[in-house]
Amino acid sequence: MEGIIMQFISVHSDEFKRYGHVLTGYDVAPLLDAMEKIELPAEGVAYEPGIDSLEACTDLYKDFTDRAYGGMPIQIGMCWGSNTKLNCLEYHRGCELNIGTSKFVLLLAKMDDIVDGKLDTSKVKAFLAKKGQVVEVYETSLHYAPCSAVKGEGFKVAIVLPKGTNGAVPALKAHNEEDKWMTACNKWLLAHAERR
Repeated sequence: MEGIIMQFISVHSDEFKRYGHVLTGYDVAPLLDAMEKIELPAEGVAYEPGIDSLEACTDLYKDFTDRAYGGMPIQIGMCWGSNTKLNCLEYHRGCELNIGTSKFVLLLAKMDDIVDGKLDTSKVKAFLAKKGQVVEVYETSLHYAPCSAVKGEGFKVAIVLPKGTNGAVPALKAHNEEDKWMTACNKWLLAHAERR
């Protein structure tokens, strides 16, 4: 999708309601402070599924566990760096929370737009989130690394997921097309032909 100009749609818009929603009532200030202490990579994007300094924000960690995930075990990691393009989309069983230290963009599509293992990228929409918003992305929403809202500026986005997500891929024999898309624990990935 490089070279295509996309319109940014607010995560508070009616259009976003199919993809997720913004959670309120969470004190994310300690999390934002902890994220700011992590330096941006020199280039590209970094991702860690669980980061001790972020999970050490114990009140928020407990709040996300108890309220956002109904008591299920979680992990708080981060995706950070510079990104302005789409070359993959993924999904998980269970929702994902995204919290940025600055505004950021989520490129999203719907699982039901996958046809014969492929997705028409014209179905992808760009949603703009503001600093500190807790943005839930539904498990039926395809997504990948956040994007910089301003070209040339980096981003730092906390990623909250069910515990174990993005760990080692289970050893399994593929019995259907979806099984072939699994690239990590609780991660199914659709990639552009150039990324395979």
